[in-house]
Amino acid sequence: MSTLISIRDIAKAYGARTLFSNITLTLHQGERVGLIGANGSGKSTLLRILAGLEKPDSGERIPRRQVRLAHLAQKDEFPEDATVAEVVAAPLAGEGLAEAELHARVGAALSRTGFTDHAVSAGSLSGGWRKRLALARALAQEPDLLLLDEPTNHLDLESVIWLEKMLRGARFAYVVISHDRCFLENTTTRTIELARSYPEGFLSVDGPYSTFLEKRADFLAAQAGLEETLANKVRREVEWLRRGPKARTTKAKARIDEAGRLMGELAETRERNTQAGRAGIEFGGTSRQTRRLMVAEGVSKTLGGRELFSGLDIVLSPGVRLGLVGANGSGKSTLLRILAGEDVPDQGEVRRAPALEVAYFDQNRARLDQSLSLKATLAPHGDAVVYLGRSVHVVTWAKRFLFRPEQLDLPVSLLSGGEQARLLIAQLMLRPADVLLLDEPTNDLDIPTLEILEESLQDFPGAVVLISHDRYLLDTVSTGMLGLDGRGGAVPLADLEQWERVRDEAERAEARGQAPAQPKARQAKQPAKKLTYKEQKEFDGMEQAIAEAEEALATREAELADPAVAHDPTELQARMARQEAAQAEVDRLYARWAELEDKLAD
Repeated sequence: MSTLISIRDIAKAYGARTLFSNITLTLHQGERVGLIGANGSGKSTLLRILAGLEKPDSGERIPRRQVRLAHLAQKDEFPEDATVAEVVAAPLAGEGLAEAELHARVGAALSRTGFTDHAVSAGSLSGGWRKRLALARALAQEPDLLLLDEPTNHLDLESVIWLEKMLRGARFAYVVISHDRCFLENTTTRTIELARSYPEGFLSVDGPYSTFLEKRADFLAAQAGLEETLANKVRREVEWLRRGPKARTTKAKARIDEAGRLMGELAETRERNTQAGRAGIEFGGTSRQTRRLMVAEGVSKTLGGRELFSGLDIVLSPGVRLGLVGANGSGKSTLLRILAGEDVPDQGEVRRAPALEVAYFDQNRARLDQSLSLKATLAPHGDAVVYLGRSVHVVTWAKRFLFRPEQLDLPVSLLSGGEQARLLIAQLMLRPADVLLLDEPTNDLDIPTLEILEESLQDFPGAVVLISHDRYLLDTVSTGMLGLDGRGGAVPLADLEQWERVRDEAERAEARGQAPAQPKARQAKQPAKKLTYKEQKEFDGMEQAIAEAEEALATREAELADPAVAHDPTELQARMARQEAAQAEVDRLYARWAELEDKLAD
C-alpha cells in the first residue's frame, strides 16, 4: 500500500505532563483507522500533529509529496454571517480553481452532506447541521487523508448512521477519533489505542473494534503474566544478593548487573500495568421495594404548535431501564424533564411513590457553576463528602473520577467536556436514588469510563430512564426502549434494531409519497371494574401503605443493629420479634398488592 504520512519518534508534553513519547506510526492509502484512548491521552493533539497544525516537541512528521490532508476539529467554527456555500468554498480560495469548478465542488460537497439550501447562514444551524457543514468543508478539499476528531458529537442516531454509510463508501483514507463503539465497529478496519500502559505508547490492531478488544485482552493478560514472571525472577535474584556472593568474580558482577536490569524492567512493567485509570462509578440505591416507583398516564406535550407525544403511558419499577430513542427534537429531553418534575405535561399526569428520590442528569450541564473550583463543586461543605454513609476526603473522591490533585483549585470552566461529565456523575453518586433520569450522560466520556458507567447502571437497583446516542450502551443497559418520532408517535421497542426497522419503514413510505406511519403509544387503560368498592379503596392506598411499612421495617432494623442491646438477650429477642413482624407486614402488603393487580388483569 502507498504511504500517505509517517511520524517517527514523536513526543509531546504540556508543562510537566507528558502526553506521549517515541510514537512511530505510518498511515497508508485506503486505511480506515479508529484512534481511541482515555481522555487526556493526547488523541486530539496527535491528530493535529498529523494534520500539520501543531508541532511535536521532538520527532519528525513525514508526509508524502503533495498529499492532501483535511482536518475536522471537535469544535466547529465558522463566520456566523457567512452562507454555507461561502464556508465550504473558503479553504479552496488558494487553489486557483475556475469559477465553474469551484461552484461544482462546493455544490457536490453540500449535496453529499444533505444541504438543499446553499444560501442558508451558518449561524442559523443546529449543532448537528454545523457538524455536517464542517464535514462538507473537509470533503470539498478532496483529501487523500481525512482526520476526524469526534465527528459524531451533536449528531442524533439517524445522522450517525448516515455518517457511517458515507464513510463506508469513501474513497479516501481516514483516521477517526471516537468513543462510539458501534460507530468504530462499523467504519474502521484498524484500531490504534494511545495509552502509556503499552511499551510503545500505543497498541495497533488490524481489524474492526471487536477484534481490537480480543487482541487487547490477550496483550494485557500477557503483560500481567510478564509482571508475575519478572517478579519471581527478581525475588530469586534479591535472595541471592542478600546472601552475598563470596567473590566479586566477573560472573558474579554480571549476575548483579542482570539483577539490576530485571528490577528496572519489573518497575517499568508494573508502572505500565497500573497506568490505565478507570473512573469509580457506582450509583447508590435506596433499597426501596415499591413496585411502582413512577407512573405516567396519558401524558401529552406540544411545543411550538408541534405535538411531540400523546397519550403516553410509562411505568417505572425497580430494575426497569428504559432507553429513549428518536431524532433530535423528537421530545426525548422534554419527556425526561416531565418525569423529573421540571416540566408539566399538557395532558395526563405523573404519579410518584411517596418520598421518591430522583436523580436527574442534565445534558446541558446547567447545574454546574462554571466559576466554582473543582474542589468546591465536589465537596461544597468542606474537605470531605459522605458516600454510602462514610466520610471520604475530597482528594480521594476526586481521584475516583480520574481528577488529579493539582486540578482541585481549577475553575469548572477550565475542565474538558469529559471531565465536566464525570463531575456531574460524581455529584449524582452522592444522592441515593430510586430513579435515575439521565440525559446524554455519555457525551465526551472516554471508552473506559463508558464501560464503568454501563456496569454501574446494570447493577443499579432502582429504575433508569436513559437518553444516549451511544448505541452500544443503550443496547447493553436497556431492558426496553421507547421510540419517539417528534410527530406525536411513540412506540415501545425491544431494542435498537427494531427502532431502525420502524424508521426505515417510515422513510420508505415518505419516498413513495405516502404519509409515514404514526405508531402511537398504548393509551392509558382505565382500571377494570372487577374490584369491590372496599378492594378498590385498598388498592388505591397500597403504595402509601407499603411505603409506611418499609419505613417501619427500617426503624426496627436500626433498633436491632444497636450495639447497646448486644449483651441483653431479653431485649435482643424482643427487638428481633418486632423486626420479624415488620418484615412479615411488608411481605403481606406486597402479596396483597399482587393479588389485587392479578384480579384487575383477569
